[in-house]
Formats: sequence, structure tokens, C-alpha cells
Amino acid sequence: MIDRERLAKLRAIEDQRFLKSHPKSGELFASAKKSMPNGVPMSWMSKWPGAYPIFVEEAKGASFVDVDGNTYIDLCLGDTGSMTGHSPDATVTAIREQVGKGLSVMLPSKDAEVVSAELASRFNLPLWQFTVSATDANRHAIRYARLITRKSKVIVIDRCYHGSVDETFATLDKSGKTVAREGNIGAPVPLDQTTRVVAFNDLAAMKIALQHNDVAAILMEPAMTNVGIVLPKEGYLKEVEKLAKQFGALLIIDETHTISVGPGGMTSQLSLSPDFLTIGKAIGGGFPTGAFGMTQQVADSIKKMVELEVIDTGGIGGTLAANALSLAAMRATLSKVLTKENFERMIKLGNRWADGVEKVINQYQLGWTVNRLGARAEYMFAPTPPVNGREAADAGDFELEQYIHLRMLNDGFLITPFHNMALISPDTTSVDVDAHTGAFEKMCSELTAK
Repeated sequence: MIDRERLAKLRAIEDQRFLKSHPKSGELFASAKKSMPNGVPMSWMSKWPGAYPIFVEEAKGASFVDVDGNTYIDLCLGDTGSMTGHSPDATVTAIREQVGKGLSVMLPSKDAEVVSAELASRFNLPLWQFTVSATDANRHAIRYARLITRKSKVIVIDRCYHGSVDETFATLDKSGKTVAREGNIGAPVPLDQTTRVVAFNDLAAMKIALQHNDVAAILMEPAMTNVGIVLPKEGYLKEVEKLAKQFGALLIIDETHTISVGPGGMTSQLSLSPDFLTIGKAIGGGFPTGAFGMTQQVADSIKKMVELEVIDTGGIGGTLAANALSLAAMRATLSKVLTKENFERMIKLGNRWADGVEKVINQYQLGWTVNRLGARAEYMFAPTPPVNGREAADAGDFELEQYIHLRMLNDGFLITPFHNMALISPDTTSVDVDAHTGAFEKMCSELTAK
């Protein structure tokens, strides 16, 4: 229903608005290109729409200000890293206090015991270890799974994302074969040597993939989030648990994004029983950190198989893992920010955002759909919700997405790259949400005008 010629004209208007509103970002970008590839400190930042990325001056709560003085309602929130809101007071206070008492000493702090006990309570896994990121947590869980099972393969979900874990950059080709995902950089070996890919919500495919009896671990989000929100069918995750046990594979649940449903993520919400659980980003209030939990049985198996003399040379851990500063940030964030009360408010506003977007979509007969995941929601360019990653990917429209992101940015809203997802923080207000709905309505009216 979108007229592509009209879309191109609207995009040209937004390109000019962007240049007019962001001259200082343009100057910084020109200078940054002298010392950073594409003028950005992380390669994927080049994908933001507009002539160049905007440069941020400061961020607090549910908003941020760029170097040109433009203020934005932030519905991206660091793609979950700042789901707590930017620089939550409790976390900032804890970090400031800890900075004067030591940053990293390669020894436990009192906060380590408190944080691990809190995570154990939330996710019903008794034992925890800490990393620098969720990517590291996933890598470590995979290595332990291979150690325990003495098997080599990892099952991942088609179109998944679990950070920069080599085994996860795989997809299914048209014949159903596991191949490297497009854009995969420098894969150490062909992906079918390490990985077997199955579609989300497909139990039959999961069983077939496990029947080779060479699978050490199944790594998955309980709901897909990085290709758009794809929700599990009723009973699907419990059946995956049963299949994992039946074929001797360990189940790793990645809750890094799906913690948006509540304090204990979907693991608590659906009473899941994984062997490992990985998480990062939000639990540190935006401070780099990660963690993974495990069952007592898994921990006992690891202890039997790892000799103390060589425990530091097995590829698990890192010099800055479990540093005192990150643990202080996690303790404050979990105890004072990511609380049950805050989640209830965030989820209510998430539904308000989704209701507003859904009403506009119906008003203009756009044939799109809205998916919800607690404090997170997203609209997708398909008439029905996708049931797997391929359907979600096929519903994408890069040209349209780039326009929408640029238009909303020019109107003062940042939504999650690189699809149309919004995340609600404890600091987000109903005024913020309704302002987005108004801007979204105006955009849709112009998109569909004859």
C-alpha cells in the first residue's frame, strides 16, 4: 500500500530536515572519519539513517540530548542496555561510591554474594558466574556444555542473535541446509561444522536436529527479539526442554532482551527449567556486564571435570569479569531499579504504546501487526504475527524502515534499530508514549496520502 515514489519524496524531505537540525553532529562526523572507519566507534552505527549518526551530549532517564541541543524521547534505550533509563540514580550512586573503593582486584566482593543470590531467586537457578557481557556468558555456557556432554554441535534458532558468538551466525538456506548468515565476517570454520539451525516454534525440526546425538547445547531466546518480536506458541518451550533432556543436550536460555516481561524474565513467567541462563545489559543499568546461571547438576559436573591446577586456562572468564564496579552496579540496579513495581508500570506503558500504534495502523488500513513482550513492543510489516525468524525477516522492508527511523528521529523519537521496536523504561511517561502515538499518526497519514 506504500507508494514508493511518494516514499522517496518523503525521505528526501527528512534528509534535508536532518542536515538542517544536526550541523554539529555533521562536523564531528567529518572529523571522526579521520580516526575511525566510517566515522563511528562501532561499525554497525553506520546503519543509522541520515547522512551521519547523531552524536550524543548527555542522556538521563527516558531522554537524551545531542550535540546540537536536540532532545529525544528514547524508546531504544541502548537496545536494552539502558532499559533502566539512562543513568538511574541508584546505580549511579553505587558506581560513584565503588569507584573510590576499587574497580577490579580479581577477588570477590560482598556484592558478588548479594547479586548471585538475587539472580538465583529471580530465575530459579541456584549458582551463578559473572562475565563482561552477555556474549561472554553465551560463549562460556557453550564451552561448558561441550565439556559436560562431550558433544560438539550447538543448535540455534534461524535468524537468532546472541552477540558475537561464532556458532550463532548461521541460518537455513532454501534447501534447509545450515549455512553462514549473510554479513557473517571471518567465520573460523564453515557453520555446519559447529552449528545446526532450526526454525523457531518448529518442534519436529528440533527433534530431527537432536536425533544425530551430537548436540551439546540448544541456545535460544524464549521469544525472538533481534529479528523482530516472535512469540513462542503455547507449550513450545516446555516441549523443547523435554527434547533436550531426551537427547542429552543442555538448554541455554538467553534472557538478555526478554527480561522485558518481568523481574525473572520469561523463565520465571513460564516456569522454565533451563540448564543454563544467560543475561547481560540491563542488569547493570547500562554498565557493561553479564552473568550466567546453572543448575546444581551442571555445576557438579563441571567441578568433577575441571582440575584446579588448570582452571584458569580453559577459556572461561576474563581479567575484568566479576569486577567490583560491575557488581556494585548490578546490586543497585536489581534491588532498586528493576523492581516488581517498576516492571508493572513499564509493562502498562508498553501496552499503551502498542495500543496507540495498533489504533493508527488500523485507522490507515496499513495491514501491519503489533507484537508485545512486556515493556517491549513492535510493529511489523505483515498482517499476522510471524511464527518464526524467517517470516519475521521476510516481513522486513529496509527502505521503509530507514524512512520511519529517520522521520521519527527528526520528530524527536529514537526507536530500536534496526526494526520498529520500542522499549519502556521506569522513567518513561504516558506523555512520552502519547507524543509518539501522535507523531506516528502524522507520519502514517502522510505515507498513505493519495
